[in-house]
Amino acid sequence: MKRKTRRGKGLGIFVGLLLVSLYASAQSARTIPDDWQLLDPRKDSVYGVAVRKAYQELLADKKPHQVIVAVIDSGVDTAQADLQGHIWTNPGEIAGNGVDDDKNGYVDDVHGWNFLGGKDGRSVNKESSELEREYNRLQTRFGQVTDSASVKKKDRPEYRYWLTLKQKRYQDSIDNAQNYATVHKGLGRFLVLEQILQQHMNKDTLFLADIQALDPGDNDTLAVAKEIVTRILENTGPHSSLEAFLAEGKDYMESLKQKLEEMDSNPNAKREEIVGDNPNDIDDNQYGNNDVTGNFARHATHVAGIIAAVQDNQIGMDGITNDVLIMPVKVVPNGDERDKDVALGIRYAVDNGAKVINMSFGKGYSPHKEWVDEAVRYAEKHDVLLIHAAGNDGTDNDSIPNYPNPFFLKSNKRADNFITVGASGPTNEDGHLAASFSNYGAKEVDLFAPGVNIFSTVPGNKYEYLSGTSMATPVVTGVAALLLEYYPQLSSRQIREILNKSVTPLDSVQVIKPGTNEQVPFNSLCISGGILNAYNALKMAATVKGERKQ
Repeated sequence: MKRKTRRGKGLGIFVGLLLVSLYASAQSARTIPDDWQLLDPRKDSVYGVAVRKAYQELLADKKPHQVIVAVIDSGVDTAQADLQGHIWTNPGEIAGNGVDDDKNGYVDDVHGWNFLGGKDGRSVNKESSELEREYNRLQTRFGQVTDSASVKKKDRPEYRYWLTLKQKRYQDSIDNAQNYATVHKGLGRFLVLEQILQQHMNKDTLFLADIQALDPGDNDTLAVAKEIVTRILENTGPHSSLEAFLAEGKDYMESLKQKLEEMDSNPNAKREEIVGDNPNDIDDNQYGNNDVTGNFARHATHVAGIIAAVQDNQIGMDGITNDVLIMPVKVVPNGDERDKDVALGIRYAVDNGAKVINMSFGKGYSPHKEWVDEAVRYAEKHDVLLIHAAGNDGTDNDSIPNYPNPFFLKSNKRADNFITVGASGPTNEDGHLAASFSNYGAKEVDLFAPGVNIFSTVPGNKYEYLSGTSMATPVVTGVAALLLEYYPQLSSRQIREILNKSVTPLDSVQVIKPGTNEQVPFNSLCISGGILNAYNALKMAATVKGERKQ
């Protein structure tokens, strides 16, 4: 997930552990493999998606077709060693000549496009929330209203909308201030523990193996420090350090501080300064630059690795498929993405050959949903599959919207090419098979996929464990691409149908409903009633007559 607990963004380790503390303590008794998402539920005793089994038993003698997968997200580190050979290169563009060689409207878009960029090469990294932008937009019209009777009848719907924004903004400010104080206090305690351990062990960076090997003797303070830190690092992965965990906490505090500060600032200032477009005019579309990496690339690089990290190269980890090209499309800042960027990002990916689009982002407000809907229709017309994260709020998407979503604003018809993904954990030993942070929805969310402690690529040839529906989504994207590689005649509608019908069924499995203490049947949390299963999906795909226009 991400430095912030925003919809669709992967949760940072620090925040994730706060939200899944019960889950963490229950799982600490057993070791979960780094590649658990690829394993088989029956054979390996974890709820993976059986990718390795599929390769061994179903795909060994078959030749794949290459598929382009767009990652609409933050920046992707195209130099990551484990992604080499799997980054899309625009065949119609000559690098660095300052000319739009392929006449697609984007100059030097060699590996994709950055819709957060300016002509001077800079990019917007930190952005405001959509709540803040919408509140600011309507504040000038309704901020001085003291009697609702004075509001013209035609303006009353927007006035009521503004009142809900005002109340939500006020409540968020209280929550953020309280969270900041809580995290600040908790982080201070962990820093003390780190200092105690560092002084005793004479080592700055402490890994799980270091802590486990520590003999505290009769030192009770050291024994307590060892117990607490061991519990934390057991659930952030064996390659994670206490230093990285604390850095995650500091990042989260910074994001809370940013939210509090943005209430007193112009929420459009950075956009105006760097990008210079009108974000409320969809026809003002000649903006951005070709820097698809930038210095905000951790999230999307992790997503890309889950899909396409090179298999069997003896470094890092294995992606789900070895025959895709990742097309980076940068629209997601540290803050809420804008509808205009999302809509144009989808169109860019479709126009440049992507057949599957991963969208590990989301938000609670969509003032220009009609633009995104039109882009979804455009993808649907061109038979491109969109796969979107359900969100990390532990809430029901059927009642609390998470955007973008598959239901068109005007008709409420559902797009056939749109899959929404919840996050699941490796076991149900504590009832948290549905990750405690994951959004769900019997009508809105299609299926669940592994999204807890997923080990994948990050910038600088490094690897991290991250959790969130942002991690579950590329697991589904990878399997969807795998189906297209071997069965290219399948349409996006058919792939969605196959993935939903071939899940690992969990009709009788009782789980704790995310965000509550209530036990419910797993199949009540999503349309399919289960967890993605690549092996089952590929077997089913082999029996389906394709309908894609070749």
